[in-house]
Amino acid sequence: MSTLLQINSSLFSDHGNSSALANEFVQNWVAKHPDGKVIVRDLAKNPIPHLDSATVQAFFTPAESRTAEQQEAVQLSDTLVAELASADAVVIGVPLYNFGVPSTLKAYFDQLARAGVTFKYTETGPVGLLADKPVYFIAARGGFHVGKDSDSQTAFLNSFFNFLGIKSINYIYAEGLSISDAKEKSLTEARREIEQATAA
Repeated sequence: MSTLLQINSSLFSDHGNSSALANEFVQNWVAKHPDGKVIVRDLAKNPIPHLDSATVQAFFTPAESRTAEQQEAVQLSDTLVAELASADAVVIGVPLYNFGVPSTLKAYFDQLARAGVTFKYTETGPVGLLADKPVYFIAARGGFHVGKDSDSQTAFLNSFFNFLGIKSINYIYAEGLSISDAKEKSLTEARREIEQATAA
C-alpha cells in the first residue's frame, strides 16, 4: 500500500491557493491509488511549535539518558520524522510570504533536521539518512518570481531536502495569483501539471 504525505502551510488552511491545489493533487493521487493511505498535516490548524533550547538539548541527549520531559519534547519530532520516512511520496503546499516560506513550515522543517537521525556529518561533508522519494512542492505566489532573486524558496527547499537525502524534487508553480489577468491562466496550468504528475 502506497502512502502519500501531505503538508499544507497556508495560513488560510484549505482556503489558501497552495492548499487548494495540494488538495487537488491528493484527489488525483487517490484516484490512481484507491488502496493508498494519505497522511495530512495542516500547519494552520495544528501548528508545529518552534524550536527552543530545551528541545534542542533533548535532541542531543542519548535516548536512554533523557528525562521524561525531554522524551516528551522529542516525541513530536520522532513522529514527524517517521511520517516522512515511511511516505512513498510527499506533496507540500507552499505559499510565498514576504519572500520566504511560512514560519510554520520552517518550524516543521526544524523538527525534521536531526543529526544522527535524518543526516550525519562525515569527513567528506554531510550525508542525508532518509531514502529518496518524490516530493512535489505546490508553490503559490501573488506575483512572478521564478528565476528571479526574489524567489528564495526554491533554493532553500532544494538545499533542505537534499541535506536529508531526498533528491527527487518537483515544483508546480502557480504565480501571478494577485493579478486578475493572470490568475485563472496560472491556476489552469498548475492543474494541468498536477494531472501530469499524478498520472502514473
